[in-house]
Amino acid sequence: MAIALEREPHRPNQALTALGSLGWLAVAGGASLGAGAIHAAAIGVHSEHRAAVVTFTLVAAVQLAFGAIALARPGRLVLVAGALANLAAIAGFVAAKVSGIGFIEGLDAAEAPQIADSLAAGLAAVAVLAVVAQLAHLGSGLLVGSPLLVGTATLVVASLAVPGMLSAGSHSHAGGHADDAHPHGAADASGDAHAAAVVPPKPFDPDLPIDLGGVEGVTPQQQAAAENLLAVTVTRLPQFAEVTTAEAQGFVSIGDGFLGHEHYLNQANMDDDRLLDPDHPESLVYDTSVTPKRLVAAMFMLDAGDTLDDVPELGGALTQWHVHDNLCFAGARVAGLTGADGSCAAGLTKGEERPMIHVWIEPHPCGPFAALDGVAGGTIPEGEQRLCDHAHG
Repeated sequence: MAIALEREPHRPNQALTALGSLGWLAVAGGASLGAGAIHAAAIGVHSEHRAAVVTFTLVAAVQLAFGAIALARPGRLVLVAGALANLAAIAGFVAAKVSGIGFIEGLDAAEAPQIADSLAAGLAAVAVLAVVAQLAHLGSGLLVGSPLLVGTATLVVASLAVPGMLSAGSHSHAGGHADDAHPHGAADASGDAHAAAVVPPKPFDPDLPIDLGGVEGVTPQQQAAAENLLAVTVTRLPQFAEVTTAEAQGFVSIGDGFLGHEHYLNQANMDDDRLLDPDHPESLVYDTSVTPKRLVAAMFMLDAGDTLDDVPELGGALTQWHVHDNLCFAGARVAGLTGADGSCAAGLTKGEERPMIHVWIEPHPCGPFAALDGVAGGTIPEGEQRLCDHAHG
C-alpha cells in the first residue's frame, strides 16, 4: 500500500521574515548605522582638534541612534528627523570638501574626498532616500513580500561600513596647514626615504611634552636629537635663572643688553671639552626688556678653531648654526664692529669665530633654535637661508 507523504510548505526564517516586514526601514536603519560607525571610527584620527572630535561624536551618535530606532518601526516624525540629520551630514561633507567648515577647527580647510568620508556620505544618502521611499510607500509592498530582497539590500548597505571604518583609521588631512607641516617624505644622507608626518606640527611649549615633528626633510633621528637637546636644556638651564648665580659661576656680560637680549659668556666653559651641555653652557641669554632680566636661552658653542663645516648633524632642518665674524671686544665686552678690511680699531680685539647655536627655553616666534635678528643673528653657512621655524614658533 502506497503512503502519500504531504510536503510541508516552505516557511521563511522568522528573523528574515521580521526583517522583510520592515521594508525600507531596514535599509534606512542599516545605512544610518553604517554611516555612524564610520564617523565613530574617524574620531580618534582627529584627536588633535577638539572641535572636530565633538562634531564627529555628535554626528556618529545621531546616526547610530536613528539607525537603531529605524529598525523599531518609528513614527513619521522620527523618520523625518532622522532623514534631516543625515541630510545635514551630507551637507557637512560637501562643505568640508568644497570650502572647509570655518567654525570647526580641524575641518576648516577644504580637502579632497577620501574613501571613508565618501562612503559615510553615500550611506547617509541611502538612509535619506529609504526614508523618503518609506513615507511615500514606493515599492513597500514588494519589499515586505520579499524578505530575502530586504535582507540582502540591508546586508550590502551595512557592509559598506567595514571598508569605510578601516579607511577612517588612516584618513589624512590635506588642508588646513602650511605645506611644511605635511611633508611628503624626507630622505637622509644615505637617500633612505622616511614616512611623511601625519599629525600637524605643534608650537613649542616648555610646559608640554616636546614634539618637533612635521618639518619636511627632517629624519626621525634628527628630530629625536633636537628634541632631546631641547628637553634637557629646558630642564637644566633654569639653574642659572638668577644673574647673580650665573656671575658667581664665571659668566660675564658682553654688554649687548641694549639690543633686548644680553649674552653672558663663560670662558672656562668655552675652553672645556663639553659640547651642548646645559650644565656647562658657553653662553646664557637673558631678556632685558623686563625687570629683573629673565633667562630665555642658552647659546652653545663649539671649540676654538672649529668652523661651520665642523658643526654636528643634530636636528637637520630644525637647527641652524651661525658665527659672529665681525665683533670687536674690549675685554669681555663688545665694543664695535670690524671695518671693511675685517679688522678692529686700535685697542680692540676681534672675537673668536666659533660656531654657535641658540636653544630657547621659552617660545620664540622662529622656533626653539632661532638665531637673533639683524647683526645679532651672525653669519650662517653659505648657501643656506635664515632659519625661521614658524611651525614650532
